[in-house]
Amino acid sequence: MTLKILQFGTTGQLAVELLRQAPDHDVVLTALSRADVDLADPAAAALKVADARPDLVVIAAAYTAVDLAETERDLARTVNTLAPGAIAEACAATGTALLNISTDYVFDGAGGAPYAEDAATHPLNVYGATKLEGERAVTAACPRSLNIRTSWVVSAHGKNFVKTMLRVAAAGNPLKVVDDQVGRPTSAADLAGFILSQAGRLAAAKVGDPAFGTVHFANAGEVSWRGFAQAIFAEALGDQAPDVGATTTADYVTPAQRPLRATMDLGKLRQVFGVTPRPWRAALKDIVAELKAQ
Repeated sequence: MTLKILQFGTTGQLAVELLRQAPDHDVVLTALSRADVDLADPAAAALKVADARPDLVVIAAAYTAVDLAETERDLARTVNTLAPGAIAEACAATGTALLNISTDYVFDGAGGAPYAEDAATHPLNVYGATKLEGERAVTAACPRSLNIRTSWVVSAHGKNFVKTMLRVAAAGNPLKVVDDQVGRPTSAADLAGFILSQAGRLAAAKVGDPAFGTVHFANAGEVSWRGFAQAIFAEALGDQAPDVGATTTADYVTPAQRPLRATMDLGKLRQVFGVTPRPWRAALKDIVAELKAQ
């Protein structure tokens, strides 16, 4: 039976990839744009679920302006916490499974090793705090829900680090990139593929199924932002790759504090879902190839 998915979000990197890949799966995916429903209005978002009565809801929209969130706290909390909570309540009332996207920024990066799903959380910025509150609201309201934490999402579209680095390099200015923040890049295409591959299981699973709760998804391998930039230039520009100087978090001041190493452990992803993500370098190769094709 064809699965009915209701998706919040149409323009973000993950939302675009879900829409692109949905035709390859036995699903009917209805995506709601901000014009259809604004997550700044949680009650309206909940009503969309009640009206549509889908098999699975995917929240692929969020307030993601990390630095701006420091001054737009109320809006960030409404979109990242209150709206997912309201959607979760509607899902529970209609018997709908729910998938919510979260972030590695729920961790402070001081743990010294990859974080498991049950590791202590301690967000350093408003964005991370509101996403953590959103996770908790979703879990509390809807027992058939899954929070997927991801990190450093990149693709051939939207705003992301790969496209930013290539644009800066094209301008010919000297480059310095933070070298003391380490994490796992994530291909939006790979994350979308995982979500769609698990949609049927989530829609059919009963309360208590290990598929529900929280899981981490990112591509395999760790790298610093500087190392990531160097890899991007090597893949895209080859011998024409520019030099990338190093700077530190302390020298590159931003309104929002960021974790130095919020790398997430992927063990549960393998154990519960049988999925081992490919290395981030392989994903980067595909992204660069798509950008060149454009």
